Amino acid sequence: MKIALIQSDLYWEDASKNRKSFESKINQIDSGVNLVVLPEMFSTGFTMNAPEVAETMQGETVLWLQSLAKQKNFAITGSLIILENDKYYNRMLFVFPSGEIQHYDKRHLFSLAGEDKCYTSGNEKVIVEYLNWKICLQVCYDLRFPVFARNVENYDLLLYVANWPKVRTNAWDSLLKARAIENLSYVVGVNRVGLDANNYEHTGHSQVVDFLGNFILEPQETEAVFVVELDKEVMLETRKKLDFLSDKDIFEVKI
Repeated sequence: MKIALIQSDLYWEDASKNRKSFESKINQIDSGVNLVVLPEMFSTGFTMNAPEVAETMQGETVLWLQSLAKQKNFAITGSLIILENDKYYNRMLFVFPSGEIQHYDKRHLFSLAGEDKCYTSGNEKVIVEYLNWKICLQVCYDLRFPVFARNVENYDLLLYVANWPKVRTNAWDSLLKARAIENLSYVVGVNRVGLDANNYEHTGHSQVVDFLGNFILEPQETEAVFVVELDKEVMLETRKKLDFLSDKDIFEVKI
């Protein structure tokens, strides 16, 4: 699978400008890419001002994602603020080339920033199937909770989108590697760059780690598009040879 990671600065609470910015970057991607990954809250930045900037599943940004996916014949994913049934969600959308959508609502809300006061937590772990790959969707703070991400479904790719600040970059780098190693899975982490309206600096460190914890794409700090290609068969051969997942603990996650 060929994946494009888009690491970008974000316009604060301005979905129109962010769509234009990302579309410009997407138009530079060569054909043949299967999946494009945008950061967390890519249309607004990580804001707690949900009532002012939330969209619906029929809103402009969702329609824009569907149009791009159909036009470019790739899947595209990232999270945005969605209003549904009078509740706000930090929702990660996975839009297929057909325009079909599956979504994951962020489970672990970042209480340090008051996210838990503004948004409703998701209650379901989501694995999407695309091009014979099983992809686990996760958002930012979820990275700190390995039990929720544990590979009990034999997924192939663990995908994190984030607004992770520079001050905690060491945790981001360390935990992405840990998730890859413990789950014998590829891990893709896509973060933003730039200064947000709350004066938090982001240096990106978007990266791709293989199932043994080796970098396929080392942490990046520039605003750019990075394209990688992942080989599922090599991963499956390694899993068969090492078979670590067969020794995993059995547990139940209560949500």
